[in-house]
Amino acid sequence: MRQNIRKTKEIRQFLLQNIYNKNLVAETVARFGVTRAAVYRHLKYLTEQNVIQHDNMVKGRTYRLVTTEYKLSYNIADNLSESNVFTRDIAPHLPNNENLRRVWEYGFTEMFNNAIDHSSGSKITVVLWKNILNTMILIDDDGVGIFRNIKEKFNLVNEREALLELSKGKLTTDAAKHSGEGIFFTSRVFDKFFILSYGIMFSHNDNAKMYQDMFIEQDPTDLKGTSVFMCLSNTSDRSLKDVFDSFSGDNYGFDKTMIPIELARYGDDNLISRSQAKRVMARIELFKSVALDFTNVPYIGQAFADEIFRVFATAHPDIEILVLNANEEVSKMISRAKNVRL
Repeated sequence: MRQNIRKTKEIRQFLLQNIYNKNLVAETVARFGVTRAAVYRHLKYLTEQNVIQHDNMVKGRTYRLVTTEYKLSYNIADNLSESNVFTRDIAPHLPNNENLRRVWEYGFTEMFNNAIDHSSGSKITVVLWKNILNTMILIDDDGVGIFRNIKEKFNLVNEREALLELSKGKLTTDAAKHSGEGIFFTSRVFDKFFILSYGIMFSHNDNAKMYQDMFIEQDPTDLKGTSVFMCLSNTSDRSLKDVFDSFSGDNYGFDKTMIPIELARYGDDNLISRSQAKRVMARIELFKSVALDFTNVPYIGQAFADEIFRVFATAHPDIEILVLNANEEVSKMISRAKNVRL
């Protein structure tokens, strides 16, 4: 009996997690060794529970998760409080779980406050979606755009350089009010996270098992202000403490960071120059340890490697430099730079 109950739960969970798969029924049959009729009985049960719904199509039936949407709008004013908005408008729609509430309270209030303090906009729109698997929140403002704001405040070359700096953490345009930690940690405590502004996207997807930030380009005339999206499983056991601890040193401060080196590439450019390396290592003296993630970086030049692994490392012997996901060619260039003797 217990085995049957466990198998029923596994089948229904599989159906929910793969509900948008066009071959859902056939793959469920193959995976669990049940009949098509049995799969349809499970789908019928989930439909009757209002967890999923089906669309009758001419060539078959497709299913989707039942998702509830809540939309709210706020005028940015001196008396707009992110904590009041969270408690009054957001918390009642969250899963009844204290750990999840703490994660959402941290992420939502950090991102909502950014829109209040930094967007220079007039309006914030919040959309919350909830289904059996996930809760998702989108925060939109009509302001100047986060990457443009960073570019102008720090006199950077372009918005993509602003994206690179944002990925490191400890970046704020108002040090008196903000530590620069909010976006860094919020992006890593959620399953999916992105900031989209005028065609540039800062993205982190923990379900893909990647600490990888990225950018995309779209028509900037179609994307105004800043949009922040956060998604978290309703059964997640991730805690704020675990995320904070993974980037903290012995003194519990924000001492460690991780840099996706791919962000220093513009288009198909290779990373070959000292100026590119200096952009990568800018502000790293704020940390005690930096992990350089070379995912999707096929090649680096001698000057690039030398600037980081000899020049910077020699000038900052107290900063630990770690290398992640480097291919054989990149690893050889790094080793060569480390072994140079003057």
